Amino acid sequence: MTRYAVEPDAATPTSKSRGSHLRVHFKHCREIVHHINGMPVGKAQKFLDDVLAFKSVVPFVKYTGGVGRKAQAKQHKTPGSKGRWPVKATAVVKDLLTNAVANAETKGLDVEALYISHGQCNRAPAGRRRTYRAHGRIGKYASQPAHIELILTEKKDAVSVGGDDEEGEGARGAKITKKMAAKKRFVKVGGGTD
Repeated sequence: MTRYAVEPDAATPTSKSRGSHLRVHFKHCREIVHHINGMPVGKAQKFLDDVLAFKSVVPFVKYTGGVGRKAQAKQHKTPGSKGRWPVKATAVVKDLLTNAVANAETKGLDVEALYISHGQCNRAPAGRRRTYRAHGRIGKYASQPAHIELILTEKKDAVSVGGDDEEGEGARGAKITKKMAAKKRFVKVGGGTD
C-alpha cells in the first residue's frame, strides 16, 4: 500500500486516489490542485470540465512568471488576473478525481456529500533528454513530471447553532468587556455597601 502525505482519521469515511510520475507539467498540476482543494466534488468536476471547454480559467497564484493576464481570472479574484487553460494537466487531475469518486462509491460513501479534504502535488524526478545546441554542444532537455494525490471526505452534518433568545455569556450571549470580566474575578473582602 502506498503512503500518502496525510493519513486521515480512521473514524472518518474517506476515499483516496493518487498518481505517480505523471508526465504532465508539475507547475500546472500544482495550480489546479491548489484551486480545487477544499471544494465539493461536484463543483470541482464542473470546474475541470469548464477548463477543458475554455469556459473557466485556472488561476495561477504561485508560478506566475510569464503567465499572461486573462479576463476570466477575475472571476476567481486571482492576483494580477493571471491564469491559463492547462488542458493535459486538467484531464489528468479530472481522471484522478473520477477514480477517487469511484473508490468512494465502492466503499458505500455518499457521493453528494464528498469534498476534497486533501489535494497535493509534488515534483517527480525529471525525465532527461538532450537537445543539440550551436557549435557542437549538447544541452539538457528535461520534463517536469508530477506526483498527485487526492483524498475525499464526507461532509459531516453541521452542528445546530443556538437561537439568539438564549441568555448567557460567551459566543452567543451578552458581550463581556475585559473590565467586567476582571470585576467578576475580583473577590470582595470586607462589608462595604455596594
